[in-house]
Order: sequence, then C-alpha cells, then structure tokens
Amino acid sequence: MIEKLSLTNQFLIAMPALHDPNFFHSVTYICEHNEEGAMGITINRPLDIVLGEILRQTDIPCDSDEINSTPVFLGGPVQNERGFVIHRPHGEWDATLAVSDTICVTSSKDILEAIAEGTAPEDRLVALGYAGWGEGQLEQEIAKNAWISVPASDDIIFNTPYNQRWEAAAALAGIDLSRLSNDIGHA
Repeated sequence: MIEKLSLTNQFLIAMPALHDPNFFHSVTYICEHNEEGAMGITINRPLDIVLGEILRQTDIPCDSDEINSTPVFLGGPVQNERGFVIHRPHGEWDATLAVSDTICVTSSKDILEAIAEGTAPEDRLVALGYAGWGEGQLEQEIAKNAWISVPASDDIIFNTPYNQRWEAAAALAGIDLSRLSNDIGHA
C-alpha cells in the first residue's frame, strides 16, 4: 500500500490560472491534512477590519494602539465568523493545534485575551474563517494544476509583508510566478 503524502505544515500556493475569487493569488498555510480532508488558513488576504474591532465585539479591553491596529486576515470561505490565531508555541490555550515544532493554531477566546494583555506570542497572525477540502478534493485540485505546495516558512508567515507572500512562497520552490503561463497542460 502506498502511504499518502501529508501536506500539513506546507504552503498551498494558488497557481496564476486559479481564478476562484476565494483563492486568487493566495497562500494558504495547511494546518491539517489527512484521509478525511484538509484545513488551512490563507495568510495573504487582509480584511477591512483590524484586531481592535474583534476585541471590542468580544468584550475584551485593549489599550494598545499597536495591537488594536493589527490587520485581520480572511483565513478562508468556511466559517468566516470563527477566529484563528497562527502563532509560536508559547503559552497554553484552550483550543490549540500544534502544527509543527514552531507553529501552532489556536481558536479559543483566551488567546485573544492574552494578546490584549500583551502576554501572547509576539509572532502571530489573526484570521477569520478557514479553507477546507473534503476527502480527496485537495489532491484532485493539485492534480489539475490549481496549486503547488512547498514546506512552510515561519519567516513568510510572520515577517514578510502580506502583499509579497504569494511570490515569496513560490520562490521557496524556485518558481517565479510572473513567468508561468496561465495555460494548463500535461506532457
């Protein structure tokens, strides 16, 4: 039996020909991938809201202008009222998935409280919603050249400006996306 390759802790990079408005030029961090499907958070699609608005909506006080003005990203089209924080493995939270030795994803309110108090990991990305794929769906999309995957880079998640993440993620695989054709074909 052939063991199925897991894309957990990988970037899923939308190919230029993928015109789905939910994923056009997107980079999605894959948090979990198994025989039942995949779940990821898009890391380069900022919303028109900032963290301060979410903190106010959840009745969490915060006096820090820097924290309140932190951008919030559209993690994907599924449950986009649900919050996720990608962060370094620092602290203990009610609902955390350790994706790798250096990256965790938390979906519980207690991490928002810690962010407001200044006790959460400094390296973090806040998103609303996630991207989800059913059993075999992501593999089919990859086979149709909609996506490429590369091992994730903490530096791209936490330090690269969001509008440069698509190109930076592709560069990890040695790909210059501006040089790719939108025409899809198989040899």
